[in-house]
Amino acid sequence: MPSADLSPTAIRLPRRVFVGAGLAWVGTSFAQNAPTPPSPELLAATAAFAGGQPIRAGRVRIAVATLVDNGNTVPLALRVDSPMSAADHVTEIAVFNEKNPQRDVARFTLSPRNGRAEVATRIRLATSQKLVALARMNDGSVWQDMVDVVVVLAACIEGEG
Repeated sequence: MPSADLSPTAIRLPRRVFVGAGLAWVGTSFAQNAPTPPSPELLAATAAFAGGQPIRAGRVRIAVATLVDNGNTVPLALRVDSPMSAADHVTEIAVFNEKNPQRDVARFTLSPRNGRAEVATRIRLATSQKLVALARMNDGSVWQDMVDVVVVLAACIEGEG
């Protein structure tokens, strides 16, 4: 029985099959990277902070790497677009996460005396998850920003040893 020739020059795929397979692979990778909705626990934590006020997108910016090597120390910076005047200023900034043992990561209290509505810290992330930053303004309005962070080496997981 003759053996089949499997050399690269002997295998010929029609161009349509090759292009179709490439497009299917690209479509699959885009579908896997589609944003997922926040968990019910995260929505409940943010709603509790808002205290019945509608949460609006904008004004708040989270600066964090979207791919983190080590979840034990993740640099995080927050900025809120505000003149920080007596008439228009940020009173509180809060950061919530989706999968850490505690949803409330950090809270900062500000006043017009701060000059700028910017804070920076380091946090721990148990695993890949969403982060939400909320800012409460002096008029009671609540603004948010949300990001997905992929963590390579997880931190602070309870029950693992």
